[in-house]
Amino acid sequence: MNLSYWEIKSWLSNVDYTIIGSGIVGLNCALYLKSRFPEAKILILEKGTLPQGASTKNAGFACFGSLSEIIEDLKNHSKKEVLELVNKRINGLQLLRENLGDKAVDYQNLGGYELFTDSDTELYESCNEKQEEVNGLLQPIFKEDVFSFVENKFNFNSIKPKYSFNQFEGQIDTGKMIEALLLKVYSLGIKILNNTFVESFSENSNTVKIQTNQFEFTSHKVLIATNGFAKELNIPQVKPARAQVLITKPIDGLHIKGTFHLDKGYYYFRNIDNRVLFGGGRNLDFITEETLNFGETEIIQNKLEELLKTTILPNIDFEIDHRWSGIMGVGTQKKAIVKQLSNNVFCGVRLGGMGVAIGSLVGKELADLL
Repeated sequence: MNLSYWEIKSWLSNVDYTIIGSGIVGLNCALYLKSRFPEAKILILEKGTLPQGASTKNAGFACFGSLSEIIEDLKNHSKKEVLELVNKRINGLQLLRENLGDKAVDYQNLGGYELFTDSDTELYESCNEKQEEVNGLLQPIFKEDVFSFVENKFNFNSIKPKYSFNQFEGQIDTGKMIEALLLKVYSLGIKILNNTFVESFSENSNTVKIQTNQFEFTSHKVLIATNGFAKELNIPQVKPARAQVLITKPIDGLHIKGTFHLDKGYYYFRNIDNRVLFGGGRNLDFITEETLNFGETEIIQNKLEELLKTTILPNIDFEIDHRWSGIMGVGTQKKAIVKQLSNNVFCGVRLGGMGVAIGSLVGKELADLL
């Protein structure tokens, strides 16, 4: 692309901070950098027409971990580490709500539920047995019990008669969240260039030369916020994990309200606009779903539809309206990677499927590295 003098002067000259990725982390990072350095010139590069990874493609769960997930974490982490993990998610959600306001993101505290299939007896009994211990662990954060077991009031099929209820779990509209973040970013004079893919970068002592699919320019600092796509920018500790999602057409008198976890969280669904949004199934084919390519597969989409018919919406007619996928960033540890990579390059990646919960906080921590 041959750029004009005006384009180079206005967008690509004297750039102080270049942020790669315009999702939750990248936009929050830009906001905090601008608050710390009001005169700085900040440029965000986004490979997609819209934020490309998971920020506008997730299910919008304002969650911090189901009962079985926390129990599983306690097998591999100390109690202190698990408490820190949950606390960071809670602080991140609070930061999101404070920054944008509950109305702007359509935050609703309808509670969260974990369902156990009829064959999940071992997991069900384990959660029953350890619920009191987990509530005790989380007492310093919430000051009251988080989890309890309640009757199957939504009339789901083929599950245990009771499920775990989390009174503090909520949901948001992630489209509205990104819209609100973009409005704040634009209002501060921060520039975003979409459909701009970073192919490579190299640095000297004071600047970074960035080569994109459109042009080349230099920036004083580079901050990588691409999460699931971090591997493309030589951050090998992050593996991509595709999540497939579908949503029904509106259902008259939809009785389901809240966020729901099934099969150790590998499946998840919620209500939105009188529809059921349903995603998951990565555990059916981990290898295929460890990909940077968007798309849907027959094995997972068929399973999602089957569970809708047999378990979630039995005896209720529904039609599928849309299907899509998002790319998360996962790894061997659940802790996000927020660190300096070299003299002038920094990253905030590996959100582990908890982007809504920790994205705002990771963005702030990334900005605080400078």
